[in-house]
Amino acid sequence: MLLDFALFCVAALFCVGALSLYWRSRADVTRRVYGLSGALCAAIFVAAVAPRGAGALTTTLPLGVPWIGMHFRLDPLSGFFLAVVALGGAAASAYAIGYGAQEKDPMRILPFFPAFVAAMAAVVLADDAYAFLVAWEFMSVASWALTLAHHDHAENRAAAYIYLLMASFGALCLLMAFGVLAGTTGAYDFATIRATPLDPFKAGLVLALVTLGAGSKAGLVPLHIWLPLAHPAAPSHVSALMSGVMTKVAIYGFIRFVFDLLGPPSFLWSVHPLVFGAASALVGVLFASEQSDLKKLLAYSTIENVGVIFIALGLALAFKANGEAVPAALAFTAALFHIFNHSLFKGALFFGAGAVLGATGEKNIERLGGLIRCMPRTAFVFLGACVAIAALPPLNGFVSEWLVFHAILLSPALPQWLLKLTIPAVGVTLALSAALGAAAYVRAFGVVFLGRPRSEAARRARETDPWSLGAMSALLLLCLLAGVLPGLMIDAISPAAAASVGGRMPMQSQIGWLSIAPIAEGRSSYNGFLVFAFILFSSLGAMYAIKRIWPRPLRRAPPWDCGYVDASPLTQYSGSSFAQPIRRTLGHIAFSVKERLDMPAPGETRAAHFTVDVGDRFIAYFYEPLGEAVTAIAKRLNFVSFLPIQEYLALVFAALVLMLIIVAL
Repeated sequence: MLLDFALFCVAALFCVGALSLYWRSRADVTRRVYGLSGALCAAIFVAAVAPRGAGALTTTLPLGVPWIGMHFRLDPLSGFFLAVVALGGAAASAYAIGYGAQEKDPMRILPFFPAFVAAMAAVVLADDAYAFLVAWEFMSVASWALTLAHHDHAENRAAAYIYLLMASFGALCLLMAFGVLAGTTGAYDFATIRATPLDPFKAGLVLALVTLGAGSKAGLVPLHIWLPLAHPAAPSHVSALMSGVMTKVAIYGFIRFVFDLLGPPSFLWSVHPLVFGAASALVGVLFASEQSDLKKLLAYSTIENVGVIFIALGLALAFKANGEAVPAALAFTAALFHIFNHSLFKGALFFGAGAVLGATGEKNIERLGGLIRCMPRTAFVFLGACVAIAALPPLNGFVSEWLVFHAILLSPALPQWLLKLTIPAVGVTLALSAALGAAAYVRAFGVVFLGRPRSEAARRARETDPWSLGAMSALLLLCLLAGVLPGLMIDAISPAAAASVGGRMPMQSQIGWLSIAPIAEGRSSYNGFLVFAFILFSSLGAMYAIKRIWPRPLRRAPPWDCGYVDASPLTQYSGSSFAQPIRRTLGHIAFSVKERLDMPAPGETRAAHFTVDVGDRFIAYFYEPLGEAVTAIAKRLNFVSFLPIQEYLALVFAALVLMLIIVAL
């Protein structure tokens, strides 16, 4: 019943997208589409979290392949990700009721937005290869159309093109992975695939293909190049969905393959997610600390957090392969918890960036500043989301990363020397990434909201609309609740962990004082509620002491300006100057930097100029040569376009014979 209801709501979302074309001449079309989308997402969320027992719900619809149909399944793992999709879709819909009123051409967004949410929900409910790939392609095409919504800018068209290329590559890898899983029997439903054992070579091949296919959609380094281009190009509520939800759907695909369909894992399977996750975390945060485009900064931060999630999944695979059920459950729970957390605070941050963009028309943080005075509520929510993503207590980002570090500390018990050497290096990388992430968000909030306005647009900014503020505030409240009461989330995730790794963390609800214990209460514990209470009462006490007890009256004065007489906004600390130490000490790891200084000679009155060009090494050393090679090969094969019909038929026949030989082998 719950599964049928969820599928009905998914179909209704597709219908809302189609109805938007019928309503396009109405003045309230934006409110109608987003209102219905939000209501349907709320209904899907209820179906996802409703009690349904320990088993899985399955159904088959008479669609797709004749006489076979499309299979769908709602189990603890798909239910968790369905809740993430529905919650993100509901928040984005509520935000867009206010934000969408600013769109000049809303019909380039409205038909595709509910279809995008519906496709993501269909991916996590799919129980066969056909339904999975069809929903995956719908998700890719709908998000591509939304990325191209503001097509009048050349950089947006280029971003959509690169995204489409990477999405096609990822889908091809997943198609080949399903082909290997189906084998000679050609079975494509997950139940048959799950029951068919694979030899180590085929399992390794599927793992490599899934890492490429799901990793390209999730933004794993070096498959990340589309993400910092496409997310800033899309409208802000779509960016929040792509970053906070779509990347998690891709991670669901990886989990479904590796933890479910491939059978018992080998310890070598954990090396891929550990290495790629660590590289993604470090490269993503280094790029984020350097960006001047606010939405691009958030996009690179997504790459970092995806890396954190893959590190946790790699640890879960390592523990599961060695029969360590409880540590595997700890790492897997940490991964799912961080997936949920990231969907919350990254959604709030993209909503805040959209509010800033709508109020000022600026994404460049070097032209902002002082917005805390004219947008105080947005500034408060953005600050809270920055605290959460920087993994600072008492908000939720701290808890999930704390669990990941606990799983790393349990890794010395693993017997393989490869893991004994790899995991500590990954742990150091994760710690460095966490510190750099905190610095990146101190920079982002400080430059955008503090100080003095650096442009007239920032000076004239006004607070955003109530719908946008409500959506942002709701996500921040959930961040606080998940950080203060993390035991409730851990217990809710435990059924998915038990189904995926064969173990679960201790029941956190049985531990007193709302504390959580990863392994046992006597070893280590954390109490978010007490931390929150201490921070709250100490802050209130400090405010009371300053305002009531301190004898001197409160006064306002201009900030210290480094000795400059002219209190110009240009003399204050900028985002570029904040990032310079990180760029010069660690930047060479991730990107190439060219600094150019044009300093006038003594006596000249012209202004000095300092420019910094940051280049992506992966684009320069891999993707550009690859594109040039493809272009050269295409030019050499251009003669095929002018073959006579007889030679065309012979070429097709030879290709068919070759494919049959490959399938037979």
